[in-house]
This record gives sequence, C-alpha cells and structure tokens, in this order.
Amino acid sequence: MDNLDFRFMDFKETVENLILRENSPLIPEAIDRLFADIANINRESMAEIQDAQIEEMAVNLWNWAVTKRAGLVISEEQKAKLWHIACKLVCMCGGSAASEEAIRRQILMNMKTGKGWVDIGNAVIADQFFQAAVTGLEQLYVTLMQRSSTEVHMTLQKIAVESDLFKVLSYQAEAACAQGDFQRASTCALRCKDMLMRFPQMAGYLHILCYNFGVETHKQNKYEESSFWLSQSYDIGKMDKNSVGPEMLAKVLRLLATAYLDWDDRDNYDKALSAINLANKEHLNPAGLFLKMKVLLKNEIANEELLEATMEIMRFDVSLDFCLNVAKLLMDHEREAVGFYFMKIICEHFKSSENIGKALLLHIEMLLQRKEELLAKEKIEEIILGHQTGRQLTAELVGCLHNILWKKAARSFEVKNYTDALNWYYYSLRFYAVHQTDLDLAKLRRNMASCYLHLKQLDKAKEAMTEAEQRDPTNIFTQFYVFKIAILEGNPGRALQAITTLEKLLIPEDPEKNGPPTDKDSPVMLLSLAAQFALENGQQIVAGKALEYLAQYSEDPQQVLTALRCLFRLVLPRVSQMPESESKKKEMDRLLTCLNTAWNLAVQCGKDPVTMREFFILSYKLSQFCPSDQVILIAQKTCLLMAAAVDLEQGRKAPTTFEQTKLLNRALEQIHKCREIWNFLKETGDFSSDPCETLLLLYEFEVKAKMNDPLLDSFLESVWELPHLESKTFETIASLAVEMPAHYPSIALKALKRALFLYKTKESIDVLKYSKCMHNLINLLVPDGVPSTELCPLEEVWGHFEDALSIIIHTEGYPETEILWLMIKSWNTGIFMYGRRKYVSAEKWCGLALRFLDHLGSLKRSYETQVNTLYGELVEALNRKKGSLFNEE
Repeated sequence: MDNLDFRFMDFKETVENLILRENSPLIPEAIDRLFADIANINRESMAEIQDAQIEEMAVNLWNWAVTKRAGLVISEEQKAKLWHIACKLVCMCGGSAASEEAIRRQILMNMKTGKGWVDIGNAVIADQFFQAAVTGLEQLYVTLMQRSSTEVHMTLQKIAVESDLFKVLSYQAEAACAQGDFQRASTCALRCKDMLMRFPQMAGYLHILCYNFGVETHKQNKYEESSFWLSQSYDIGKMDKNSVGPEMLAKVLRLLATAYLDWDDRDNYDKALSAINLANKEHLNPAGLFLKMKVLLKNEIANEELLEATMEIMRFDVSLDFCLNVAKLLMDHEREAVGFYFMKIICEHFKSSENIGKALLLHIEMLLQRKEELLAKEKIEEIILGHQTGRQLTAELVGCLHNILWKKAARSFEVKNYTDALNWYYYSLRFYAVHQTDLDLAKLRRNMASCYLHLKQLDKAKEAMTEAEQRDPTNIFTQFYVFKIAILEGNPGRALQAITTLEKLLIPEDPEKNGPPTDKDSPVMLLSLAAQFALENGQQIVAGKALEYLAQYSEDPQQVLTALRCLFRLVLPRVSQMPESESKKKEMDRLLTCLNTAWNLAVQCGKDPVTMREFFILSYKLSQFCPSDQVILIAQKTCLLMAAAVDLEQGRKAPTTFEQTKLLNRALEQIHKCREIWNFLKETGDFSSDPCETLLLLYEFEVKAKMNDPLLDSFLESVWELPHLESKTFETIASLAVEMPAHYPSIALKALKRALFLYKTKESIDVLKYSKCMHNLINLLVPDGVPSTELCPLEEVWGHFEDALSIIIHTEGYPETEILWLMIKSWNTGIFMYGRRKYVSAEKWCGLALRFLDHLGSLKRSYETQVNTLYGELVEALNRKKGSLFNEE
C-alpha cells in the first residue's frame, strides 16, 4: 500500500469508531477530522477497496447521522458535514458505468446534502452538490431514454426526472438568493414556474418559496427584488386556490404594496395603491385598510379623496382603537382638517362604547399639540359634565387625562407662564375627589404651590402645602416647599424643622431597597437649593444647617467643598465675636465636625490632587480656630505639607511659565507656614522619625531652583552641614537640580558626591543603591561619551571610575548591567581621547574598559572577543602614532 492507502484505512477506521459511539464528547472532534480528510481522499487511494464496501460505509454513515440528529446528539451543521462525507464517498463509486440505482442514490444524496448546507447558511458549498445533482439527472435521463421501450413509459420516466429537477432548481434558487445572486435565483425560480403546468401540486410550495424570498429581500431593503418575488408569489398562488387561500394572497399583496411604498419612488405609489386595493378585494383586513391610508397619504391626494377613504373605513366593522390609529396617522402627516373631522365622526360613531373616553382623550391631546387650547378646554369641560351626569371615565383613562393635563401645565411652567400652568392643574384637581390617590393629590398640590410661589401668592401656596403635608408628609419635596414658605414668611424655626425632617428622609428605612439618590431630584440637591434659598433671603442660621447636612450627605467632593467653604464663612464671624459660653462651644463643635469632614474627604481624594489640596487647605483654616494642642499642630503640619506637595506637582505640569511661577510661589508660602509649625511642634516631643524636616528642605530647594533664586547657594550652605540627611535626600537634590527649568549641574555633582560618601561610610554598603548613584554621577560628568571638564578635571572623573571598580572588586552583588555600562563609558571616553590625539589617555581609558570587562559575568563571553580585538587594533594604531605623543597634554 502507498501513503494514500494508509490514509484511507485510517479514515475508514475513524468512520467505524464514530458509528459505534452512542453519545461521546469525542463525536464533534471525529466529525471535524473526517470532514477535513475527505478533501484529500479520491478513488485512487481506495484502489483495493470495492465499490460495494465504500457504498456500505457511506450509507451507514448517512443513516447514523439521521438517527443521531433525531436524538439531538449532533447539531444540524454536524449532520450536514456527515452527509457531505457520505455523499462524496458514494459519488466516488461506479463512475460512468454506474447503475441506475447508484445514480438515483447519488442524485438523492446530493440534493439532500445541498439542502442541508443551505439550511445552515452555507450556500456556496451547497451549490457544488446541486450541480452534481443536475449532472446526475442528465445522466439518468439519458439512461432511461435509451432503455424505454414505449412512448408512455418514456413519458413517465421523463416526468419522474423532471420532478426531481424541479426540486433541485428550487434549491438552487434558494442558494442563489442566500448569496444575493438575484439573476441566478430568478432564472431558477422562473424555470420552476414554467414547469408548474406539469406539476400543479408544487404551486403551493413555490408560492411560499417566492414569498419567503420577498420577505428576506425586503428586510435587506432590496425593494425592487422584493417586489419581483412577491409578484411571482401572488401569480403562482392564484394558480392553486385550493391550497392558497385568499387570506394568504392578501398578505402577499400587502407586503408587495409595502415594498412599493418603501421603495420611495413616486412612480411606484400607484403600483402600491393597486396592490393594496387588490389585497383588500381578496380579503378585507384592518391592516389592509390602514396600509391603504398610508399609501394615499404618500400619494399626497386631496383632502376630499382622503375624507372619502376615511368614510369607507367607517362602513366596515373596525374597532375604536383601529380608528384612533388612523386618526393619529392623519395628524402625523399634517392632514389636520381631515384628522379632526374624522375624530368627530369617531366620537359620534362610538358614543355608546364604554371606551369612548379613549377617543375623547386623543382628541384633547391632538388639539393641544396643534395649539388649539380653547377647543381642548371645551372637550375637557364636556368630560367634566359627563362625569357629573353619570358618564364617567374609567380610572385608567382618568390617569391618562391627568398625564395630558400635567404635561401641558409643565410646558407652561417651563416658559414661566405660571397662571396658565395653574389653569391646567385646576382641571386636574376637579377629577381627584373620587379617582386618584392621596399621594397623587399631594403631588398636584405641590406643583400648584410652586406656581403660587412664582406668582408671589404666598397665602395660596401655604394653603396648597398644608393639604400636601397632610397627605404626604414624608415626601422630600413636601418638606422642601414647606421650608421655602417658612423662609419667605420669616419663620426660621419652622424652616429648621422642615430641613431637619428633610435630613431624616435622606436615610432610607431599608437601604437595600433604596439606591443612592441621583440627578436633580435627589434629596441632596434639594439641600443645596435650600441652602441657596436661605442665603438669598438672609436666613444664615438656617442656611448653615442646610450646608451642614449637604456636606454630610453629598457624594460629590466639589459640592462638599463648596458647602464647607460657605459654612466656614458663615460661622467664622459669629464665633470670633462670641464670648466664652455654651453657644460658642456648640459653634466650635460644628467647626470641628467640618474639620473632620474636610480631612476625611482630603484623604479620599487621592485620584484628584487639586480637590485634595483644597480640602487640606480648608482643614488647615478650620483647625486655626481649635486649641493648639499637639494633635492639631500635627494636623496643620500635614495639611500644609500635602498642599505644598500638590502645588509642586501641578507646577511641574504647568503649561506656561506664569502658571508655574504662581503655583511655586503658593507652595513656598505653605512651606514657610509649615516650617513655623514644625519648629514649634519639635519642642513638644520627639519627632526624630518624622520626615517633615527633610521634605520641607526638598520642597523649598525645588521651588528656589526652578525659580532661579539668587540666594540658592546660601540656602544650601546650611544643608550641606546637616548631619541627619541620608544619601537618598542628596540624590533627590541632585535630581531636582537638573530638572527643567532648573539647571544647576554643579549642585547636582556636589549632592551626588555627598550621597556616595554616605553610602561608603556605612558598615555594609548597599551596592544596588550605590551603583545607581554612581551611574547618575558618571552620566553627569560624561554625558554622551564626552567628559565634561567644566564640572571637574578629567583626573577626578577617572577617580570616580576607579572608585566604582574598587567597589566591584571588593563587594559582591554589583549589577552586571551597570558594570557593562561602566565598561562602555570608559571605552567611549578612550575613543574620544584618541580622536582628540591624546593617545596616552586613550590607551589608559580603553585599558580601564578591559578591567571592567574582567568583572562581567554571563555577559563576558558576548563582549570579550570584540573588545579585545578592538583594543588590539587600538594599540597597533597607537604604536604607529607614537611619534605624535607630543600632542598629549
């Protein structure tokens, strides 16, 4: 056997194992493997296998797929794959000499396999099988014609073949339509239509197929194609009225009319009208009447013709809801004259209906939309009169009427026409006696009270709120309007009572059922409005209480910050003028509460440093009115230190020099205040572990350096002598000294040298930190491979490299990447010297690079050969130039 034989035997074994499985998670994997393998198997690979064996295997696989799909063991796609495999195997057998039975089997399997692929959405693969089926039918036809003995027998055989061809053509039309190939789909469908004379029983099937094509293409906005398919569906359906009823024909025609309408071409509106008239003639349906009205409106016919069409509707037994939808349609198309006239007819026609209220309400709503407010009020009065005479609306319709009236009142309120808003609310009020709940009535009274307040009618507002409070005292808006009225009356006690009640309502009885308040209707926002209203009316004590609650409950840091600032400005003058008393103690407690709130929010605002700074500054200001004990001093020190840190950070990001200078000056001001507090605080205890001193030093240095302070050197004189500073502090000074816009490399050099000195004086040197500090120092002295002799002499630079080498030799753990970096730096310095014709220095620096090379670990092999070769070339070049040594300085 060759490789192909082995491949088929493996394939055959997989098939046999699959058929033996009842229900295994390995089935999908086996099917996918067979599906992939079938593409690589041909008849030559099965030369030693008889056709009968292959056919038996294929049929078994086919039947197994049918059984397992029926048992929901495999999916439709997996069934299609198995049929695909079985069909391919069967088609490999027989060739041109296949028997009639084999050809018929191949035709059937190709048809079903192709249909299976179409059903799961893979029309491209399906086409292959349909074409194979057509080829098989042609082969079968030739065979049958050659064998037929009589004309009758020949005719019967021909009909049988054509019956299968009809099915294949319909399947091909389905596949082509799925691929968007309208030309091929229509050609196949029209061939089927031509064959209906011989197969009239297939008319119903072809009618539905074309209808489905029409539906799909309509969904895809292919209106021309959709109209073709629906026209064909109707024509074919008429051929078989025994199986296709008038309801279905009307349905097809309605969709056809919709397709013409959606095509949105004036030339098609007449076609749409003809289609819908025909549909209504076939089977009258409310949907058909409604669609006809849409077509007429699209055609922009005269009002007289439109009115005639509406009168035609009333001659049929249609529902009130249907008539109202037609009226809405007329109004939506701005046919107001016909729409209002039709509404009158509807109200008259259905006057005895229990649902006539729907028509009345729609009429009112339509009048209001068209600004016909007087007519709308007449209709409302009619409804009120009907209420009084026993023709009452249902509770549901009364609710709808209230909704209409309140919306109209709200629109008037928005344009500040408060009198008109009250008129509409009064209409609503006249229906509340028997139909609406107390809470709804309370809401209405609150709305009316708001209008009265805007109209400066305080007594009427108070009367409305008295009733609202009786019915709904726990509503936040009830308490808010009670509060406003109390403020306007100059009754601070009642206002405080209302604001306290409002505060209690902020805490839900069941937190799980009440989410956090949101948007402008939230109780927290009402507290903000209450505080503002009280301040505008000179009630500072009441405003203070509202601000306290606002700061306590708001989740918006900016809102809390504003509230605390306002409260601070309100309380401060009063406290500063009060003698020592119980009242002053209470006010101080309020300030302390504000201080705690500001502090807590400052801590929580880490992601918003600007807001955090504002809270810390406010905390500092509030703390100035507290006794200056150690706790308060520590808090003040922290507040100022954090505020300065934020200003420095913002200064680094400032877009302009002006903005940066402003922020740095502000930071310096806070640093000076903080230093005063720190100096006083140090006298109260042991603060040796507190980093405040160091931070103040670094902050002030950064400000002075970036502002190019001429006194910077004198400021640093005392810093160099401080005994408690650590290496890290000096490294930070070095970094700040060269951070834009500052540029003090000499200060950076001195700071780094001091840091290195401190590292070396410790009992156990931290080589990681030392190497990083040494890196920064050498990078400062030898930027880009060019020694900076302005900062220090070359001999001193050499000394720093020697110091680094000494640490590497005598200490373990020096980072290998840093040793490599030092090696490259020293080598590049040597090359630089060579270029300047300083050959002795060049050899010296490159030799230093070799000494660093000796201390590399795993990286040594990567560089050793290259560096040694280059060094050898350098020495040769130096020997050739030894006569030029006089150039060496």
